[in-house]
Parts: sequence; C-alpha cells; structure tokens
Amino acid sequence: QVRLVESGGGLVQPGGSLRLSCAASGVNFKIATMAWYYQAPGKQRELVEKISSDGTTDYADSVKGRFTISRDNAWTRVYLRMNSLNVEETAVYFCKTRSRGSDWWGRGTQVTVYG
Repeated sequence: QVRLVESGGGLVQPGGSLRLSCAASGVNFKIATMAWYYQAPGKQRELVEKISSDGTTDYADSVKGRFTISRDNAWTRVYLRMNSLNVEETAVYFCKTRSRGSDWWGRGTQVTVYG
C-alpha cells in the first residue's frame, strides 16, 4: 500500500515562505516521479511541479523562480519550498505519485496566505 503524508502547511503573510514535506512509503521511491498539486477553494486540482527519478523538474509557469521541488531518496521524501507566496495560492497542497498502474494521493496540507 502506497502512503503519502504531507506536512508543513500553515498560515503565512503575502510574500512569505513555507516548506512542505511529503513522506512516502510503499513505493519504489528511487524510480518514482513525485509531484505536488494544489487545489484552491472551488477550483480544480492543478499541478504545481513534479520531479522525476533523475531529478528533472517541471513547473507551472506561475511558480517558476519562486517554488523549488526537491527529493531525498534516502529518506523517501519530497519537498516543496515556496517563496513569495500570494493570496491566490491559498489552497490545499497534495503530494502525488504513480505506482503499480495507479495514481496515489496524500490527504493534503492546508496553506493559507492572508493579507
């Protein structure tokens, strides 16, 4: 059973920073592509960025230069460093991977950017 557990969300002012963490288990982490998505209230879930097993990353245009994804294969964790947050990025942030032909999601962590 794949399990993804996000942490690190919270309240932050506009322009502030947070680092999210996702702990993964039950997946061959070293070969897995890991991704972060976010879902704002009343909106669809959207890809923020992803990182492949070789470290190649892909970002949404809106976060380039501000967000950084990274992974630690030894600890089977993926991180999302978010800088210069704005109120429109208030959302639940989810960790996702694909394993054994299925998509697996964590329960998410809430990020609230308040002005």
